Amino acid sequence: MDGDTLYPIGMMAERTGLSVKTIRFYADTGVVSPTAHSPAGYRLYDDDALVRLQLVRTLRELGIDLPAIRHVLERTLSVSEVAAAHAEALEFQISTLRVRRTVLRAIAERGPTPEEMELMHKLVELSDAEKRRLISDFVEETFGGTDADPEFVELIRSAVPQLPDDPEPAQVRAWVELAELTRDPDFRASVRRMAEYQAAQRAEGDTTGLHHELTELVRDRVGRALASGIAPDSVAAEPIVEELRSAYAATFDRADDAELPGWLLARLEVAGDPRAERYWQLLAVINGWPVPPTLVPVFDWLGAALRAKP
Repeated sequence: MDGDTLYPIGMMAERTGLSVKTIRFYADTGVVSPTAHSPAGYRLYDDDALVRLQLVRTLRELGIDLPAIRHVLERTLSVSEVAAAHAEALEFQISTLRVRRTVLRAIAERGPTPEEMELMHKLVELSDAEKRRLISDFVEETFGGTDADPEFVELIRSAVPQLPDDPEPAQVRAWVELAELTRDPDFRASVRRMAEYQAAQRAEGDTTGLHHELTELVRDRVGRALASGIAPDSVAAEPIVEELRSAYAATFDRADDAELPGWLLARLEVAGDPRAERYWQLLAVINGWPVPPTLVPVFDWLGAALRAKP
């Protein structure tokens, strides 16, 4: 093309691959105006208009909307800026489509209840920020306004569920179950009791925080007893209970006296809701972490052993 030559709309359609109707639309909406008009009123275009129309076609094929394209053509936004923003939007769309695909697979594998279907639908529609807010609202209602163990509160606040870009059906099902669990008023009340118990213990001077070493000791000693078939009310259980009583007394700076078993049983009862453990297991599944083994049989055995001894 000669830079000084003007071309009719039909030739522009051949050069750009756009239809005459589309080029007219772009002219009428001010996206790419004709360079001039012939004496008969026909639209005429020059080389610069050709380049602009080719750019419009390319950007539209990439899914970029006309307002953004108009900003590019008006030089208020660069092509790279628009491309970067569009790439980010596509990443979100791809992530959403992957979750939808996984939800459909989960539905195909296991016919969900109507309630689960509704939750799956909501899960697809929720943004990452809205998913995180489900957990933050749960934590605020259960721990808010209490002087609970700050180390534990920080742990539960920071451990948020984050579905991967291409989740497995099991991760989607875990998210649905976690959403149900955190909305359960009875579970919220149970966790609230745990928070209030922690606050009461702190008011009495307990600042021990989390007790990973003590938990591992209980897991080891009681786990061996369970594996060996030692009944909690048997003579063989007594030295295990004595060792663990002593460990609890040392950890919490309490006397190993007649009041200790009652205090320990109350502690086990408050923390013994198996749904609390399920919460952490579901979180692990969603985030792809190792799923912690259950401690429910361990603490059930310890509680039974404490009650069995006069």
